[in-house]
Amino acid sequence: MRNQFYVDFVEKALKKRLVPGQVYSDREFRNLTEECVDILSEKVSLDEVSRSEIAETVFAAHRKLGILQPLLDDPDVNEIMINGTESIFTERNGKIEKYGKRFSDAGVLLNVIQSMVSWIDRTVNESSPVVDTRLSDGSRVNIVLKPVALNGPIVTIRKFPDRAFSMDSLVAGGSITAEEADFLEKCVASKVNIFVSGGTSSGKTTFLNVLCRFIPEGERVVTVEDSAELRLTPPNIVRLETKEPGPGGGGGVSMRTLIKASLRMRPDRIIVGEVRDSAAIDMLQAMCTGHDGSMSTAHSNSARDVITRLETMALWEGNINIEALRQQIASGLDLVVHMQRSRDMRRTVSEICYVSGAGREGVTLKTLFKNGVRTGEIENGTRLYEKLACE
Repeated sequence: MRNQFYVDFVEKALKKRLVPGQVYSDREFRNLTEECVDILSEKVSLDEVSRSEIAETVFAAHRKLGILQPLLDDPDVNEIMINGTESIFTERNGKIEKYGKRFSDAGVLLNVIQSMVSWIDRTVNESSPVVDTRLSDGSRVNIVLKPVALNGPIVTIRKFPDRAFSMDSLVAGGSITAEEADFLEKCVASKVNIFVSGGTSSGKTTFLNVLCRFIPEGERVVTVEDSAELRLTPPNIVRLETKEPGPGGGGGVSMRTLIKASLRMRPDRIIVGEVRDSAAIDMLQAMCTGHDGSMSTAHSNSARDVITRLETMALWEGNINIEALRQQIASGLDLVVHMQRSRDMRRTVSEICYVSGAGREGVTLKTLFKNGVRTGEIENGTRLYEKLACE
């Protein structure tokens, strides 16, 4: 940057003025920074744009996330990918672009990483080099350090839009048809148990947020997440977030523990941000024990694949056989909504299927909508048919 020399000057002047151990508010810190810029202005001629840029760069390096802050503030940036000190890439409006700046050394990047993890009491270091966390704005963060990441530290930030999507906006944007939207609204109101499936960055969490907006206001909702991303606003809501084990291996709180705890909180619905391990069996049991209307997401390549994924994850528990598990899936899960991201980065509902039963061949899925077109009807006698008929 043209003003890097001036930034370094202000940094040194600021360091001399800061009192060790004293806690400064953002306003106090910004005032000190501007005073140091004034000192610089006495030595060199600076226009207002340069003064503002230098002050903001120094302030962001200490109180925000340094060179990442403009990207975090840019509403067109969906994802930020930091490849150590070598490069930074962004996904902007569906296109991957290389950012013009990078971290000058690993120490600066590690300081930013510690700022990301510390505020929600997460830990990342060489002995525990992988962590998922979130920023104060709800952005999802994955961090992988050396020696696992050979060119690390690697940081991937998934941003979420400032404004919450509505089903109407998804219909207008072509992500879902009006007929599918009306059907899903009725399903949520009828307490249908739903899994939203899809690949990485296919829009699962965003779509789950939209579905949850159809939950009637009088219901008690408990959310369980690894990193809190859901933006739900019902008046009677409990939000639970897992906790990583401490340095000694103790003090952690798992997804399984939180799902079990949620059952004792008198929930009308349990919303799990993402099922990715043996917690699947607890989610299925919740769906089978009177907590209708529960919803979650899972990674999968197709609606059919999400059933296989649930079976695999639940079998990690080790205390259930496959036949019993398939009956449990058929008794608890009603609907699978599969999301897909196209090559032009459009995220759409590609398939809506319902569970019609289970037998020797496994859990039976029937397709209702495929790429926006109605392809089937709900069979009389299935759980989905009965729930919608009661509406």
